[in-house]
Amino acid sequence: MKRKFGAVAAATAALVVLAGCSTTPEAPSTEDAKGQDITFWVMGGDTPEALRDYLKTEYNKATGGTLTIEEQGWGDALAKLTTALPDADNTPDVTEIGNTWSPTFTTVGAFSDITDLVPELGGDKLLQSFVDVGKVDGKNFALPYYFGSRYVFYRKDLYSAAGVEVPTTLPQLTEVAQTLHSDALSGFYIGGQDWRNGISWIFANGGELAKEDGGTWSSSLSDPNTIKGLEALQELFTTASNAPVTEADSTPWVNINTQPGAAAPESATIIAPGWAHWSIGDLTPDPKDDTKTVATWNDDVFGTYVLPGVDGGVAPVFAGGSNLAISAASKNQAGARALLKIIFSEGYQTLLGQNGLGPANSDFVSSLGDDQFAKALIDSALGSKLTPAAPGWAAVEGSGLLEEFFGKVNGGGDIKALAAEYDAKIDELING
Repeated sequence: MKRKFGAVAAATAALVVLAGCSTTPEAPSTEDAKGQDITFWVMGGDTPEALRDYLKTEYNKATGGTLTIEEQGWGDALAKLTTALPDADNTPDVTEIGNTWSPTFTTVGAFSDITDLVPELGGDKLLQSFVDVGKVDGKNFALPYYFGSRYVFYRKDLYSAAGVEVPTTLPQLTEVAQTLHSDALSGFYIGGQDWRNGISWIFANGGELAKEDGGTWSSSLSDPNTIKGLEALQELFTTASNAPVTEADSTPWVNINTQPGAAAPESATIIAPGWAHWSIGDLTPDPKDDTKTVATWNDDVFGTYVLPGVDGGVAPVFAGGSNLAISAASKNQAGARALLKIIFSEGYQTLLGQNGLGPANSDFVSSLGDDQFAKALIDSALGSKLTPAAPGWAAVEGSGLLEEFFGKVNGGGDIKALAAEYDAKIDELING
C-alpha cells in the first residue's frame, strides 16, 4: 500500500507546532499510576494475542487500572500518529513505532523523556542501534520493543534437483538463482519495489542510503559503493526473479510453498523476516476453515541460510522491529511508565522470544530457542543495519520515493541517472 505523503506532511507540520508548545512533565511516582486507565497502540499483528492478554492482566495487577490495546495498520500508522500524538484527548499513552520513524518524532518533542527509567528497563543490555534512534541530545525518548531480521528460505528439493549448493557469497547466490530460474520458477523471488530487502545489496557492498555531515543529511544513492550494490541487485532481479517490477511489500512465502492444485512452487528462494517461517511448509486444509490452508514446516523440503556477504560471512540486512515511547501529551504518564516496566520485565521479554520476536534485552535472547530459525535470526541480526537516523526519514518512507526508485532500477533503468534524480528528490525531505 502506497502512503499519501501530502496527508503525512500536513500532520507532521501540525505535530511540530504543537509539540513545540508542550513540555514533558516531571517524572511521576509509582503511586500516581494507581487506577489509571491507559491506551497502548500496537502496529500490525506482530504482537500476538497471548502477549496482549499478558499485558492487560499484569497492568491491572500492578495498577488496578485497565489497559486498552488498539491495533493500527502499518499502512496509515504514520498519518494517525502525527495527528493523534499532539492531541491530549486522543493520544495513545504508549505507542509502538517503527524504528525507522523514531527520529522524526523524537526530534519534534512528541515523546516523553524516559532517560531516568533506562537503567531499570535494561540499560546497556538493550539493543543499542534501536536505543540510538530514540535519542536526542543524549536523552532517551524511545526504546526498543522487539527486533526482527531477514534471512533466506529455500527449497532443498529444487536445489538438489538442480545440483546446486547453498551459496557462501552474494555473487554465488546470483549464480545459483540464475541456474534455478525458468519462465515458471523464480530462482530468487524479490519484488521490484521491495526496497526493505533490496537495501541489503547496498549495505553488503559498503553503500549507504544517506550520510550526515555537520548536522545535515543528504541522500547517497549516487555513492560508488551504493551504485555497485544496486547493479548487483538489478542483475539478480532481471535474470532470476519473475516477481512484478511494481511489487513492494509482499508475502513472498506464498511463492515458495506448493499451493494446493499447483504442480510446483513459483520460487526456489526468497528472503523474508524470520517470523515468516510460520507460513512456510507443506500446505494442508485448515481444520478450522476449509477455505484456508495451514503450513507445516518440512525439513526434507525447506531450509534456511543467512544472506551471505560479497566475500563471505553475513551480509548486513535491514533490522526490522519497533520502538516504544510514551506520548508527551498523555495525561497518564505514571500509568504509561508502569506499562513500560511490565514490557521490559523478564516475563514479557521471555514471551517475546518464545513467539519468535527478538527481545529488546539481550539477556533474554536465549528465549528464541536454539533451532535453525533462532540461529538464522540471531546471526542475521548481529550484522543488521537501520535506515538513516535523519529527522525527515519518516517523510522519505511515506513519500513512496524508495519504492519508485527501486522499481525503476529493477526494471532495467540507468542506475546512475536514477540515483542522481532520486538523490535530489530525497534531499528535499530528509532533513525534516
